[in-house]
Amino acid sequence: MLFFDCSETRQRLTYGFGAFRFRFLGDFAVTANMTPADILASAHRVLDIESKALKDLSDSLDESFVDAVDVLFNTKGRVIVTGMGKSGHVGRKIAASLASLGTTAYFVHPGEASHGDLGMIEPEDVVLALSNSGEAPELGDLIAFCHRFGNKLIGMVGRRDSTLARQSNVVLCLPPLEEACPFGLAPTTSTTLMLALGDALAVALLEKHEFSKEQYKIRHPGGKLGKLMLTVRDLMHSGDDMPLVPPDMKMSEALIIMSEKSLGCVGIVDSLGTLVGIFTDGDLRRSMSPDLLEKEIRQVMTYNPKTISPDVSAAEALRQMNTTGKGITSLFAVDENYKPLGIIHVHDCLRAGVA
Repeated sequence: MLFFDCSETRQRLTYGFGAFRFRFLGDFAVTANMTPADILASAHRVLDIESKALKDLSDSLDESFVDAVDVLFNTKGRVIVTGMGKSGHVGRKIAASLASLGTTAYFVHPGEASHGDLGMIEPEDVVLALSNSGEAPELGDLIAFCHRFGNKLIGMVGRRDSTLARQSNVVLCLPPLEEACPFGLAPTTSTTLMLALGDALAVALLEKHEFSKEQYKIRHPGGKLGKLMLTVRDLMHSGDDMPLVPPDMKMSEALIIMSEKSLGCVGIVDSLGTLVGIFTDGDLRRSMSPDLLEKEIRQVMTYNPKTISPDVSAAEALRQMNTTGKGITSLFAVDENYKPLGIIHVHDCLRAGVA
C-alpha cells in the first residue's frame, strides 16, 4: 500500500493560485476574501431578484392557470410530474406536495421513462412536464407518448415558443426573468418560480377538492407534523374507561373507582349524565379528615370543572393543562350538553409525542 504526502503539493497550488484570488464577471466580483458586508449584499441581491420575479409571476397568471387546475382536478387518473436536471428536482417536490394535499401524483424521470417507465403512465393520467428552456431532449419520448395515447400534457416552461409549449395542451409560462446566479446560467430564479407555481397548483386543487384537515392528518401520521394533528378524540379514554360516579356515592367507593381507572380523578355526573363536578388527587389531599370515607362525593368535589371539546388538538389540551396554574392533569371532553365523551390525561399527550 502506498501513501502520498500531499502537503507540499497543496502549498505549491496555494502559492501558485494566490495571485488569482478573484476575477470579475460582469458587475460581480467572485472572491475568496468577501467581507461580511459583501456576503450579505450577495444574499440581498439574490432574494431581491427572486422576490421581484415572484411578484411578476403572480401578476402574469391568467386563464391558463385556471385551465391547468381544471385539467388536474377532472382527471380520472393520476398526475405524472416529470422534468430533467434542476427542473426534475423541483418536479419531485411538486409531486410530493400534490400528493400531500389531496391530489394523487408521482414523479417519473424522463430518462428512465424512455427505458421502460413509460409503462407506469396509464391512459387517463395527466402529465405535468417542467423545462425552463422547453427544449430538454430527454422529454421527447414522453411528449410523443402523450400524443400517441391521448394523455393531457401541461407544460411548465420559460418560453412560450419552445417545443414543450407547442406540444402541450395547457401552457404555464414563466414571465421574463433574471437568474440570480451571477453567471446568468444556473437555474435559480427560474426554479424558484416553478416551485412556487407548483405550490399554487397544489393549494388551488386542495381548495377545489375541499380537502379537509382530517384528510390531511391521515396522510401525515408520522413525525412532529403528525403529532400536531392529533386531537383529543384520538387520545382520550372513553366508554367504560372513563371514571364516572354519581353525586351520592360514598367516598369509600369512589376512591376505589378512582384507583382502578388510574387517571388521578373521577368525574361526577347527575341522573341525566351531565358532568357536574370532579374529584382529583389534589382534592383528596385537601379533604383528608377522619370521616372522609363516610361522606358523599358531592360534599367534597370541585364544581364546574374545566372541560374541553374532543375536536380540539391534543397540543392545545396539553397547553391548557400546563398553563392553568392549578396542577390540572386531566380534562374531560364533553359535548354541547356537557355530557362526558372521554377524558384525556397529560400522560396520554406525552406518550403520543405531543409536547
